Amino acid sequence: MVNATINYKDYNFYINMIKAKKYWKGLAELNNDPIVEKLAQNEFVEDIPVDDFLGDSDLGSGSTSRRDFLKFLGFSTAAATLAACEAPVNKVIPYVVKPDEIIPGVANYYASTIYDGHDFASVLVKTREGRPIKIEPNKTATNARVQASVLSMYDSARLKNPMKGKVDTDWETIDADIISKLEKISTDKGKNIALLTSTIISPSTEKLISGFSEKYGNVRHVQMDTISHHGMLEANKSTFGVRALPTYHFDKADVIVSFGADFLGNWGSTDYATDYANGRNPNKKMSKHYQIESTLTLTGSNADERIPIKPSEQAGLLYSLYNDLNGVGTADSRISKIVEALKSVNSSIVVCNSNDKDVQLLVNSINKKLGNYKITIDISNPSYLRKGNDDDVANLISDMNIGNIDALITYNVNPSYTLVNAHDFNTGLSKVGMKVSSSLYMDETATKMDYVCPDNHNLESWGDANPSNGIYTLMQPTINPLFNGRQFQDSLLSWTNNSKEYYNYIQSHYMNDDKHLEQPGISLISDEPDWNKKLHDGYFITENREEYNSDNEIFSAPYFPLLSSEDIEFEISEKISMGDGSQSNNPWLQELPDPLSRACWDNYLTISASNARDLGIKNWNVSNGALNGSMVNITVDGYELKNVPVMIQPGQAVGTVSLAVGYGRTHAGKCGGDVSEGVKPIGHNAYPLSNGGVAKIEVVEGTHEFAATQLHHTMMGRDIVKETTLAEYIKNPASGNHTDLYHTHDGKKKASEVSLWDEHDHETGHFWNLSIDLTACNGCAACVVSCHAENNVPVVGKEEVRKSRDMHWLRIDRYFSSDMTKEKSEKENISAITMYADMENPSDSPETVYQPVMCQHCNHAPCETVCPVAATSHGMEGQNHMAYNRCVGTRYCANNCPYKVRRFNWFQYSDNDQFDYNMNDDYGKMVLNPDVVVRSRGVMEKCSMCIQKIQEIKLTAKKDGKKVADKDAQTACSSVCATNAIVFGDANDESHKINELKEDSRKYDLLDHLNVAPSVFYQTKIRNKA
Repeated sequence: MVNATINYKDYNFYINMIKAKKYWKGLAELNNDPIVEKLAQNEFVEDIPVDDFLGDSDLGSGSTSRRDFLKFLGFSTAAATLAACEAPVNKVIPYVVKPDEIIPGVANYYASTIYDGHDFASVLVKTREGRPIKIEPNKTATNARVQASVLSMYDSARLKNPMKGKVDTDWETIDADIISKLEKISTDKGKNIALLTSTIISPSTEKLISGFSEKYGNVRHVQMDTISHHGMLEANKSTFGVRALPTYHFDKADVIVSFGADFLGNWGSTDYATDYANGRNPNKKMSKHYQIESTLTLTGSNADERIPIKPSEQAGLLYSLYNDLNGVGTADSRISKIVEALKSVNSSIVVCNSNDKDVQLLVNSINKKLGNYKITIDISNPSYLRKGNDDDVANLISDMNIGNIDALITYNVNPSYTLVNAHDFNTGLSKVGMKVSSSLYMDETATKMDYVCPDNHNLESWGDANPSNGIYTLMQPTINPLFNGRQFQDSLLSWTNNSKEYYNYIQSHYMNDDKHLEQPGISLISDEPDWNKKLHDGYFITENREEYNSDNEIFSAPYFPLLSSEDIEFEISEKISMGDGSQSNNPWLQELPDPLSRACWDNYLTISASNARDLGIKNWNVSNGALNGSMVNITVDGYELKNVPVMIQPGQAVGTVSLAVGYGRTHAGKCGGDVSEGVKPIGHNAYPLSNGGVAKIEVVEGTHEFAATQLHHTMMGRDIVKETTLAEYIKNPASGNHTDLYHTHDGKKKASEVSLWDEHDHETGHFWNLSIDLTACNGCAACVVSCHAENNVPVVGKEEVRKSRDMHWLRIDRYFSSDMTKEKSEKENISAITMYADMENPSDSPETVYQPVMCQHCNHAPCETVCPVAATSHGMEGQNHMAYNRCVGTRYCANNCPYKVRRFNWFQYSDNDQFDYNMNDDYGKMVLNPDVVVRSRGVMEKCSMCIQKIQEIKLTAKKDGKKVADKDAQTACSSVCATNAIVFGDANDESHKINELKEDSRKYDLLDHLNVAPSVFYQTKIRNKA
């Protein structure tokens, strides 16, 4: 025993302390440090002129400084708060005079447009107290990048001011310099000005550029696309006299044949996914889809039949197809079935991703032979989303290098990063007299410019778009500019000495009331009320279309031999997350797993298992479950990339490798890579290899660490995804949806008929259910980003993802088929151990299925029974609730969840320099949804079925005295699903579509043998194998 002496002085001190319950802000205050009193006195050193502030009749021009105003408000996120309004700043000053349209706690929606030169969508922007926080589709589909664009607006890496010689300046100074130099160039004979832009789909911007050209006289406008469609555009110009892309109607085709075109991912319009799903409804008409490609794409993974080929074989196979359709010879055996299918139907589509004009001429002739024009392919209503001209870009670079360009202005492009010959461009750039960039960032091109005039983000801008013939959308700002940027269009107006603001200019353009202009408007809007209506709708169709004469079509079929090569061939690819790399600094996109490899925070060389074995390349799992892999040096056409990681990818054609563009940024920001700030680039820049060709691969020493969210490839014979063929479904609608029966004392029964649970009352009130159609789901992952935005899901970074600590509430599981099956094992008398080992290995060219999985909101929830503090409990409307302030982090619920959909906050992911993403950034935090709490360390979180949205629609319906309408019942995932694969609704309301789906013969529960009675259910996957 240890003897102790009581110090009664200390004892009385602690007794008094307990009675008084005094709290201190820190040790300094506890120890009466004099600095505490000093800091308290100095908290507000300056007097804040509150009386002047509140009494000023014109808040916008009052004497109160911005700093005083923010002190008065007590806002920490100063920059975006002042900007958080849709019109003048004095609307925001904190509702001293509240704007009529702003109701605190109620979201406002504004129709607008997102277009960054690569992705286009007409959108609805959800704002809260003036802050844009969410993107919803408006008459068009959105992809993951469009969904994530709202976070890119709050990127702190954006330029804050115009810059001259990499030093901040003001607009007056920079305008004076630029105008002076432009005028000098225009008066000197033989000197030239060039505008290098992305594809321009804005009629008013085209008009401004035309006016700029007229003023200075010697202006050349060159348009470029990061992923070139030059060959296709030139082929259509030769065939139809129209240098544009046709509009494809995939919903009208009986047979779809794609040679490498990833039309569900990154090729063409986002609306193609909607059309494709509509044409593959097994209850109406289901098209047959063939994909012939080298690299497994999102589109290829959804095909009914996929044929892997080398890039060099593509043109020869197309010529073989053309000959067979015309009765000349027999098609290659690999595509003979395709020829027969095309001959047997009345409507089809053949598309190709080749950038070779002659190949596209051949594709046009094939579609002509099949009679597809004016049925499934419409050239009279072309798409204007791609206009880039490779010849013009090449000529510009040539002229720059010989000193023929005296001024270059770039808009919406980053040629120093994206051009295959970026070195030649950069060399020529050094010979240009005046160089101006309008980039939002100090990117790879802007760093080489004399002047940087930062543009505003789409969500801060006015604008218009004409994506296809007769269709127009309008863009309006949903927040005042966060920084001292300026729209490129306003810069053009300033540099042409036009005092008009772009808003007035664009309005006049559509109403054609600027009679003094040499270039009149287009008269699509009659008056002010009509303008307001179209601005409100954001999308309108007009009969005032451009007419195209299709009577003078000239078709040709250039000859291509069927080549054969033993070399390994390279081609570039494009991820649905990163795209062309313009949003590289967006952490939502960096952490979005690729739907096929399930890896994020990286690009990597994809290779077939066969070639990997031959080269000694491996992927393996380490002790913590993370994935590692070999690295190589790869050389294509004389350009070498070193230490490139290699991912063994099922579906990659033997003899081919691929690397995704959009990575390897050197001046993107703290998330995407910025060498000027000591942040290493993420991945490797594949653009210099864009032309493809033979690849020389050398395995090097070293190990690369991947961040993958799914490490298994197959279902290993388990009945996780239920699927069948169209032929079997027609015979029996319940085909593939087998349910096991179990022995009981009362005979054999389904698992759902045997329960120890007292059933919940779900007949009273609402009973929210969610259906996922696996036939319609193509794995695009727009729903994943939408969920991030709506529910404040944190980004954790590559190292945490490697430890399986990703925080996605919604994941999309991907399963490949295996050559080994239980039937094959029985037939060939293969042992169970060998069978299951072989089942882990996917086929060389596997079938693929995607399965979105979130909290299933079980009505017999295993998580609810094990939580010791009742943090997770069952709601009256069928949801599994999570009370964050009760959770003590035992993680029992995650251990007991059969779906593994619960996410644990291992760290404080907000306000933590170790996780320096948007939640650790004053600007980035402005995207947070105020209706959803930001979770803290030690708390479990999961899908809430967007309970905040459910409460909103219920309150709105109650206020209006109506029932909750089916169209209003939406979760974050269902509202953005382009294919309508995800449907949400009230199972107790017969008017909701969810009731019909719940009774459908294709409906099944995931892991139904467990009888957890989920409120989320699935529809069987159906493939057209006829």
